[in-house]
Amino acid sequence: MSFSEHDRRPRASRQPTPKAEIGEVAYLEVVTVNETGAFLAWGHPRDVLLPFGEQRFRPTPGKRVLVYLYEDQQGRPVASQKLDRFIQDEAVGLAPGDGVELIIADATDLGYKTVVNHRYWGLLYRDDVIRPLRRGQRVKGHVKRLRDDGRLDLALLPPGPARLDVVGELILKALRESGGYLALGDKSDAAEIKARLGVSKNAFKQAIGRLYKRRLITIEAAGIRLVSSGSQ
Repeated sequence: MSFSEHDRRPRASRQPTPKAEIGEVAYLEVVTVNETGAFLAWGHPRDVLLPFGEQRFRPTPGKRVLVYLYEDQQGRPVASQKLDRFIQDEAVGLAPGDGVELIIADATDLGYKTVVNHRYWGLLYRDDVIRPLRRGQRVKGHVKRLRDDGRLDLALLPPGPARLDVVGELILKALRESGGYLALGDKSDAAEIKARLGVSKNAFKQAIGRLYKRRLITIEAAGIRLVSSGSQ
């Protein structure tokens, strides 16, 4: 593997890039492509090399690629698109409810294949997604379940009462944005609730029950209404 002096020179004219580090997964912009490979901006003075042997496809300048950053045998920083060489299926040291850092990798029929804490693969189920997600996006999440094979099922919302607090805040925000009334209630279709708020019908029902007990909303025949004293 050779590095030309041209491609290792600092590039002062580019916009600042969020800094990535060795041992991390990152979604990086391709700066140049030459006979050595592709060079990626990673927030350091010199671009990092993505060699041809570490590519899953030929990258195009200006596009972004999801890579793992590591050091080669000479101690030089290198990127790889072959994440399965570095990311493990079986998680160690995590338990249901733990907060984790997620990086979205690929959309699947069930949801999103996700990198957890730069070390493990996990699955974020579509039903647990409360907002649109894109490849390379970093989000905070939680371990929903540790399966018998050691693989992780994930959720964006925390478990237990904390989850309902988050859903309650989403509902209050939606109420304020819609003038204090939402045409959603116990009898609303689950798909309608999911489309409007990004949460399950069960979580919605539990959350509005808690909001009602706190006298923040009233529950009407066709929807819910914000109590004026609780709108701040």
